[in-house]
Amino acid sequence: MFETLSGKLSGVFDGLAKRGTLSEADVTEAMREVRLAMLDADVALPVVKDFVNKVRERAVGHEVLDSISPGQAVAKVVNDALIDALGGAGAVPLNLNAAAPVPILMVGLQGSGKTTTSGKIALRLATRERRKVLLASLDTQRPAAQLQLQQLAERAGVASLPIIAGQSPVEIARRAMEVGRREGYDIVILDTAGRLSIDEALMDEVRAIRAETQPAETLLVVDAMTGQDAVNTAKAFNEAVGVTGVVMTRMDGDARGGAALSMRAITGAPIKLTGSGEKLDALEEFHPERVAGRILGLGDIAGLVEKAADTLDHEESEKIAAKMLQGKFDLDDYAAQIRQINKMGSISGILNMLPGMGKLKEAMGDKDIDTSVLGRHQAIISSMTKAERKTPAIIKASRKKRIAAGSGTTVQEVNRLLKQYDTMSSMMKRLNKLGVKGLMRQGLSALMPGGGRPPGGGGRPPFG
Repeated sequence: MFETLSGKLSGVFDGLAKRGTLSEADVTEAMREVRLAMLDADVALPVVKDFVNKVRERAVGHEVLDSISPGQAVAKVVNDALIDALGGAGAVPLNLNAAAPVPILMVGLQGSGKTTTSGKIALRLATRERRKVLLASLDTQRPAAQLQLQQLAERAGVASLPIIAGQSPVEIARRAMEVGRREGYDIVILDTAGRLSIDEALMDEVRAIRAETQPAETLLVVDAMTGQDAVNTAKAFNEAVGVTGVVMTRMDGDARGGAALSMRAITGAPIKLTGSGEKLDALEEFHPERVAGRILGLGDIAGLVEKAADTLDHEESEKIAAKMLQGKFDLDDYAAQIRQINKMGSISGILNMLPGMGKLKEAMGDKDIDTSVLGRHQAIISSMTKAERKTPAIIKASRKKRIAAGSGTTVQEVNRLLKQYDTMSSMMKRLNKLGVKGLMRQGLSALMPGGGRPPGGGGRPPFG
C-alpha cells in the first residue's frame, strides 16, 4: 500500500546520493519533495509539517552535511523520523492486565471490518495466548450482524454470547460480562454497532457501553483504504470515548498509506494490529520500524521470517528437504511446496518484504509478477494419477492429453511442467552425488546441466 510514497522517497534519496556534499539548500529542496510525496500519500497536513521540520532539523546538522555519504545519512534521518511518526520502535501488545474477564471494546464506522477483526482477535488470543474468549455482538442496527459474529466465533473455535432478541446494546454488554464472570472466561470481546458516518447517537451508545463495562482496551478499527477519512474518524472517536489502540484493516490494499502515518499523531494511541485479507488468521502485530523499512525499500526480513514460522509446516518441509538431499523428489513433493508458498499469502506480498524489490519492480517496468503458473501447476499435478506423480517418466502423449483436459490447461503447459521437473530432479541427483563438501568445492554451477563443464564435456568445472 505504500508503493507510491516508497517510490517518491527513493527518488529523493537517489538524487541526494549523486551529490558529493550537501548544502542546506540541497536539504531544503529534498524536504520539499518529501513534503509533496507525503501530502500525495494522504498524510494529514499537521503530521507532514511536524515530520518535515524534524527531518530538516536533524539533516542540517554537521554529521549529515559533512558525512562521507550524505544521501545515506539523510535516508537514516528520514527512517528514524518515520519510525517516530508511526509510534516508535517495537510492537505495542494488547493490554490484558486486568481482572478476568478482560473486556475489549471494538469501535468504528460500519464497513471498516470491525466484526471480522473481532473474530480475528478472538482466534489470535485463543491460539497464541491460550485464553478462553467470549465474543459478543452489541450490533442491533445491522441486520444479521449478531448472526455473522456467531458464525465467525464457530470458525475461530471460540464461544459467542447467545442471541436474545429485543435487548439493547447496554443490556447485551451487561449480560456478556455476567456470563464471562460466571463461566470463567478470560476475555470478552464486545463488538459494537457502526454507522455509515459519525453521529451523536452512535457516540452516546458507545459511551454508555464503555461506562457499563470499563474496558481494558478500546480498539478503533479503521479501513486503511479510506485515507484522510480514516484520520477524521479516529479523531472523532478519540475525542468522544478515548481510544487505547488502533487496528488498521485492508493493509494489503492499494491505498496510499497516509492514514497509517497520521494515526499516532492524531489519536496519541498506537496502531497495535493490522489486517490484510479476509482469512481469520490474517492479522499481524504492527511494528513501526518494519513498516518504515518497507516504505524506504529496506524490506522486512524479520516479518518474513515470522510469517514463515507461523504458517509453514516445518515437519513437511524437513521431509521434502531430506528427500531432495537423497536425490529423490517427485511431483507430490512439488505440489506440497506450492501449498506451502500459498499458505504465506500473495507472492507479491512476500516479495515486498524483501530488500530492494521496489527497484527490481521499477526495472521490470512495474509489471506484475505472474504467479498464476503455480496454480496451473497445482491443477496439472492434481489431474495425474498417483503412479504418474511418483514416476513422471511414464507420462506419454495420451496421458498428457488426459491430464491437460482434466486440469483445464494445454499439452504444452503439461510439457513445460514436466521439463521443469526433469531439470529440478537432475539437480537433486547431482546434489546427492556431490554431497555438501563437493558442492562447496565446485560451487552452485556444478548443479547446472552439464555439471559445471562447458558444452562438449571437456575441461575442469569452475572452482574445481
